[in-house]
Amino acid sequence: MLVTKKAPNFKATAVLANNEIVDNFELYENFGEKGTVIFFYPLDFTFVCPSEIIAFDKRLEEFTSRGINVIGVSIDSQFSHFAWKNTSVNEGGIGQVKFPLVADLTKQIAKDYDVLLDAGIALRGSFLLDKDGTVRHAVINDLPLGRNIDEMIRMVDTMVFTNEYGEVCPAGWNKGDKAMKPTTDGVADYLSENSETL
Repeated sequence: MLVTKKAPNFKATAVLANNEIVDNFELYENFGEKGTVIFFYPLDFTFVCPSEIIAFDKRLEEFTSRGINVIGVSIDSQFSHFAWKNTSVNEGGIGQVKFPLVADLTKQIAKDYDVLLDAGIALRGSFLLDKDGTVRHAVINDLPLGRNIDEMIRMVDTMVFTNEYGEVCPAGWNKGDKAMKPTTDGVADYLSENSETL
């Protein structure tokens, strides 16, 4: 269980947004101002994976505008990542996604994040890392279950808000909603005002 712990750092080969292949892509050197989302997916050229990767790409500005970088990881090689990026969506590719795809050929990164299956591929793990590397949110889906990118954006908003204001975010909180003070009185006030909408 990684939540509350420092995210395992790694250096690996990656395909960058501009299609450059780099050998020493390091997690901690590629953080956004306020943190990073790292997500694992099973394999390139599969079925659910492109829908998730394209969904992350379509919402990338929502992450970067909040100071969050996005990084994808699978056990495929950099050459497979490059080929998948350079295959059109109509032909089963992902197109020119604008975030790095890391090649975890040794499967060590997936092991370190505890998402590696015995079959040698990663589950759909998503991790929200604070700017200091602390894992603040993690969700791991089984292979057939696609993840919700909008929920990750909501969790980014809760992390950014609590870091800035020191308040806590109740169930279903969205950016712009009222939060609560982390005190007995603060919780009681919030619940008395919002019990009908919980």
